[in-house]
Amino acid sequence: MSIFRSVLPRVARSNSFRYFSTGVPSDSIAELNKEMESIFGESPSPSPLGSSPPQQPVQPAYEAEDSQPVLTHTDSSGQAKMVDVSPKEDSKRVAIASCRVLLGQKVFNLVASNEIAKGDVLTVAKIAGITGAKQTSNLIPLCHNINLSHVRVDLTLNEEDSSVVIEGEATTSGKTGVEMEAMTAVTIAGLTVYDMCKAASKDICITDVCLQHKSGGKSGSWSRN
Repeated sequence: MSIFRSVLPRVARSNSFRYFSTGVPSDSIAELNKEMESIFGESPSPSPLGSSPPQQPVQPAYEAEDSQPVLTHTDSSGQAKMVDVSPKEDSKRVAIASCRVLLGQKVFNLVASNEIAKGDVLTVAKIAGITGAKQTSNLIPLCHNINLSHVRVDLTLNEEDSSVVIEGEATTSGKTGVEMEAMTAVTIAGLTVYDMCKAASKDICITDVCLQHKSGGKSGSWSRN
C-alpha cells in the first residue's frame, strides 16, 4: 500500500489513470491496479505499452473522379481542333444508324409502284448513302479520313406510316469510330429520297436520324435501348 500512497497524489490530479508496468514488482502492480479500479472504476483495456494507443488521423476518403463527358473537338481555350488518334490502338469498329422519311400516302404509293418520274427511288438512294459514307470526312470538317472496309444501306417501305425506313452500317479497322460514317450514309440516303420525290410533294419529312449501335474502341459496345 505504500506504493499506492506514493502514486495516488499524481493519479488524483488526472482525469483518468494508467496501468504501471515498469520499475515496480509485478505482484505490487497487480495489487495497485485493483486498488485503483475500486476507486476510479474499471479502466479501458490497456495497450501492450501500458497506455491507450494514439488515435490515428482519419484519412479523407477520396472518391474516384467522376467520368464526366467532355468535348473532344475543342482545345483548352475552346478553339476547334481535330483529335489526335495516333496513340489509340487499332480495332474493328462497327456503327449502325437509322432514319425515317415520311412520304405521305400519295408519294408512298408512287415509290412502291416505281412510278416516280426520276426513276427507282430506293436504288438511287441506296447508292447515294454508300457514296455519302465514303465522303464523310469531306462533309464534316473534323472527321478523320477513314478507310472503310464495308458500308451497307438498306431502305424499307413501311405501309403503317407511309414512310421509308433507312438503316446504314459502316465498318473499319482503325483508331477511330465510324458513327459519323453510318449517320452520314442514312442522312444522304434520306435526302436523296426527298430529291427523287420532291416534284410529287413538298410535305416529305426526314426524321429520327440517330445512332443505333456501335462497337470497338476503348469505349466498347453501345446500343440504343
